[in-house]
Amino acid sequence: MFRGIDEVDWASLRHAHGSAEDVPGLLRGLTSADPAERATALDGMYGAVHHQGDVYDSTLACVPFLLALAVREEVPDRAGVVELLVSIGDIGGGSGELPTRARAAVRAGAEVFARLCGDADTGVRRAAAGALVRFDDRPARVLALLRERIGVERDDEVLTALVEALGVFAQRYRTAGDTHAAEAVRLLAELSGPPYGPGLRLAAFGRLAACAPERLPADLVPVVVRLLRDRSGQRARSGPAPDRAGTDTLAGRLRRLRPSDEEGSQLLRTLHSALGDRVADRVALLCGQLTSPDPLDRCNAVWMATGLFREWRTGHEEPVTLIGNQLGAEEARLHDAAVAVLVELFELAGPAADPLHTLLTYRPELRIRHRERGGPTLGGPLKALARAGDARATPVLAEVLAGPVVPHDLGLVVPHLGRAAAPLAPALRRRLAQVPPDGPGTRDRAVPLLSALTALGDAGSVPAVLRLLRGMPEEVPGRDAVACAAVRALGAFGDAAREAIPDLRWLLETDCAVVAADALWSVTGEAEAVLPVLLREAGDSASGPHRRAAAADVLGRLGPAARPAAAGLRRMVASGDLWERVRAACALWRTAGEPGEVLPVLRSAWAEHPRTRTAIAGCAAALGPAGAPLHDLLRAELACPRRHLAATPGGHGIHTDLGLVRICREALVT
Repeated sequence: MFRGIDEVDWASLRHAHGSAEDVPGLLRGLTSADPAERATALDGMYGAVHHQGDVYDSTLACVPFLLALAVREEVPDRAGVVELLVSIGDIGGGSGELPTRARAAVRAGAEVFARLCGDADTGVRRAAAGALVRFDDRPARVLALLRERIGVERDDEVLTALVEALGVFAQRYRTAGDTHAAEAVRLLAELSGPPYGPGLRLAAFGRLAACAPERLPADLVPVVVRLLRDRSGQRARSGPAPDRAGTDTLAGRLRRLRPSDEEGSQLLRTLHSALGDRVADRVALLCGQLTSPDPLDRCNAVWMATGLFREWRTGHEEPVTLIGNQLGAEEARLHDAAVAVLVELFELAGPAADPLHTLLTYRPELRIRHRERGGPTLGGPLKALARAGDARATPVLAEVLAGPVVPHDLGLVVPHLGRAAAPLAPALRRRLAQVPPDGPGTRDRAVPLLSALTALGDAGSVPAVLRLLRGMPEEVPGRDAVACAAVRALGAFGDAAREAIPDLRWLLETDCAVVAADALWSVTGEAEAVLPVLLREAGDSASGPHRRAAAADVLGRLGPAARPAAAGLRRMVASGDLWERVRAACALWRTAGEPGEVLPVLRSAWAEHPRTRTAIAGCAAALGPAGAPLHDLLRAELACPRRHLAATPGGHGIHTDLGLVRICREALVT
């Protein structure tokens, strides 16, 4: 297995953490009789030799030894070795010499994967199927081997892997008139019908949807839902899945994070992904999954729903209602999944507001989440209800504010409640007054509270804000962040914050200059007092693009009063980075009143950089009827069913998209 390993100059090779001289020990650890030692070695391979999917010269040197390990029956856990080889070889799609050489090195061992398709170990057979179709360049032989193995295989999980591999094969060779791909599609269509089992048929449907959607049945959704429930029944009769606790290593933790029904999750993920823009079918399929008697099916559906919601603007009401129904589930995994998804949805979680409120009423311990590290945070159900804008969150937040422990992120959800959060202002004000100006946690405690009071426009908070602003020593960590948040609050209070004018004038010469100028103008309405500062900040090459773009924003809000800045704004439009060009173009339009010179910039940014669309739509909305030259873009955006940041992970992509849609509608109404 390790012939020649000592002849490699490992010390001269590198991995993610430096010298690769420890790699021989990791390779030998993969053969250990001790499961914990094997897991630690595999952990080390992923953590150093193949760190975050990267490859190094040491990775290439490992490939021959990994291939040798994969075929030795006395080596335990060979399936993990094959999976590592597949991951190393798949990086070959990237650019550069090392990724290309990595794929070539694994491809050179394709004969190993062909042998392993008939291995005695079911895990090895399962992993080898996917490796074979990715790295063996002999389509006729690969297809014949897949057909043969499907005919003799008796393990359901391996059969499913073979069908998945057949689909990958069909996509790899999908060219006009390719007979190998056509035969693979024919086999998939055959496997999607009786007498094959439900898991196998589901796998075949998912792969057909990706490579030959015309071969899918017209009644796909009811057929899939029925197969899903048949499969659940089979799983229930076969008893619970084996415990996958594993060792306390990276590999072990990753195994524990996988869904309980990993195969079912993968089957449905493949089908949903292949259905793509068939949103109505995907919604119907989700609803079928979410009403399954099997909690594992429902849990898979909850997680699957996030992909749909992140990408598409329609069809969320019924699935969200059904996800809300899972909040009463006894299964902790299902309950936690439902909460996590609803937190991500912001106002889209509205259809689940009733069960969220009920949960908070009967399980008050869920209002605050206590963490081992860091301070307490809002519990998921309360955060989801508040982010949804449901007024019933207000009294619950008031109770939390009155308690001994106040989560630092409570203030961040208040803006989502709008006017319904007004009753919270006195308590927020009192909490802000209790924040020590010179404490180590001042920033974490003060900034969320200031954000909430800013959103509420609570003029009664002026004394508490000024106490904090004036009392912070220079050396307090995060002082600038707190000062800027305090200044934004004062600007939101407008004329009621006139006693802060001396403080704001002093801050015009600090790192908070742009925010202070904006607030001073909001309080006094005197553009001449802030214009020199904004001109200085917008033209300062040393201040950074973010700060210059922020100065341009404020100049735009000044409108015609900022016309002396036109020349500087034109320079930013011509030579700044993306955000500078967009913000400066919007400001120039709002100050000079002529769109002709900036429209090409805004239209180009809108098409090529979707993240700029909210700022551009906001400009059109601020201009009122004068923003008509951009209205065609806004109408097209509203007509598009796909979110403009569909590829963005996390709920903030959804929230940002909802904000864009709202601004577009407001702009077209004016």
